[in-house]
Amino acid sequence: MKLLVVEDETKTADYLRQGLMEAGFVIDLARSGLDGHHLAMSETYDLIILDVMLPDVDGWRILQSLRESHKQVPVLFLTARDTVADRVKGLELGADDYLVKPFAFTELLARVRTLLRRGQTPANLELIQAADLVVDLPRRRATRSGQRLNLTNKEFALLELLLRRKGEVLPRSLIASQIWDMNFDSDTNVIDVAIRRLRAKIDDNFEPKLIHTVRGMGYMLDVPDTA
Repeated sequence: MKLLVVEDETKTADYLRQGLMEAGFVIDLARSGLDGHHLAMSETYDLIILDVMLPDVDGWRILQSLRESHKQVPVLFLTARDTVADRVKGLELGADDYLVKPFAFTELLARVRTLLRRGQTPANLELIQAADLVVDLPRRRATRSGQRLNLTNKEFALLELLLRRKGEVLPRSLIASQIWDMNFDSDTNVIDVAIRRLRAKIDDNFEPKLIHTVRGMGYMLDVPDTA
């Protein structure tokens, strides 16, 4: 599942991204209000974790813009503003939950999972499919032609990223930042090795082939027109 974290405090932002990625989520991180507003309005997320006091555009305005645009993505406010008036304001603007800093990551993770379950009534939010490849997100299971695929946590996260951006060429730098939380080093082959191992499980014994190399650009998952 794909989450947006909008947080300008560096240590908190990095802590959230690392912890949520280790919990199996795909994370976009915005360190300013303007960047957060742009991503929230232009991309599709399963949940947004939003600070209130941000540079440029505060969290109140970001949430207000989302709701005025009829975007019903769940929003969890994570902020040092702890007065009752602040909490009431956040909930009245359309926030789904409100957690005050400092916080325990275990509580944050529990609240995130609760909000995601609450918003997952339609089955298509729980399953992602391409051809005969089916990924069950809550159960962390992947099958192809009904056969269970034995994936590591990193392989599952990589497959989810490719599926969520099906038909889009993903550069190695993006994959590195999303799955390994690192800057891309052109001298390392960690991305290529990971793709090769995932491809062996996803494609080697099946047709059509779904994971494609776009030379000089990156990788993509797509179903061929002939399938």
